[in-house]
Amino acid sequence: MQVLHTPASKAARDEDSLTVGVAQIAPVWLDRSATLAKVEAAIELAAAQACSLVTFGEALVPGYPFWIERTDGARFNDPRQKHHYARYVDQGVVIERGDLDGVAQLARDHKIAVYLGVMERAPDRGGHSLYCTLVFIDAAGVIQSVHRKLHPTYEERLAWAQGDGHGLRVHDLGPFRVGGLNCYENWLPLARSALYAQGESLHVSVWPGGLHNTQDLPAFIAKESRSYVIACSGLMRAQDFPEDTPDLEVILSDGAEIVSNGGSTIVAPDGTFMIDPVLNEEALIVAQLDAGVVRGERQNLDQAGHYARPDVLRLKVNRKRQGQADFQD
Repeated sequence: MQVLHTPASKAARDEDSLTVGVAQIAPVWLDRSATLAKVEAAIELAAAQACSLVTFGEALVPGYPFWIERTDGARFNDPRQKHHYARYVDQGVVIERGDLDGVAQLARDHKIAVYLGVMERAPDRGGHSLYCTLVFIDAAGVIQSVHRKLHPTYEERLAWAQGDGHGLRVHDLGPFRVGGLNCYENWLPLARSALYAQGESLHVSVWPGGLHNTQDLPAFIAKESRSYVIACSGLMRAQDFPEDTPDLEVILSDGAEIVSNGGSTIVAPDGTFMIDPVLNEEALIVAQLDAGVVRGERQNLDQAGHYARPDVLRLKVNRKRQGQADFQD
């Protein structure tokens, strides 16, 4: 995997500087352990580049449900769809079981924070539904937030359950306050506002991969929030599907070598791309961010500060973890 550095800019003061890595990698599709091994290797590489944060794409572990749109996924009570879903659940990430312990250990060893997209198999919801979850692990190796995507998009609803607001949180990281959202959540103005209200200055948007997702929205979010915006995408090539993948010939019947082309990038607070979206290859994008630039851009627009009108417009956010029952013993 090649390392791409953004062009050098005016050096930030040490207290304003944060080096980040954006890891655009492909999963070993529907293989949790093998994909986590790739994630861990990318963390090691980011740490070697002196990154204080490394990010990964949406649902990267164990992969995005690409089979749905390619195998008649909306057919009800279909044995083929049940077979795919059963495998997906089996390879889901159970945080409570310790599936992310290796990632947390590396974060602790290298003093690097991690944003990682996983398909979470959640015991608190029965253990047989999957949530598109963005996990933040701090530089001490502690899981600080587990954000389940509020609403799956289109065909995702055939495989993913609805999340809740419990993970709508930001985290202090050096001179920045970082928050993140999954894919189309980034289109939701109220979800973004929930993070802005907590002082977010570095926004992480994660995607399964695709230039159509990252060529315009991250720049808009940067201009709206006057924050740095990371767009971290996955990548999916024909070669990334294991040979024993059920219905592999059907899934790859269009003959395309690239199923999802990436598009990871970093956008400055004025909406300019620090690096053009990276396509069709695995890469680690490394950039030095300057909190002083955020302060300057907030001079004329600060969503939670001088440009807010809480006397007129206010947002109510429910961050309670949702469950089927409330047991009172």
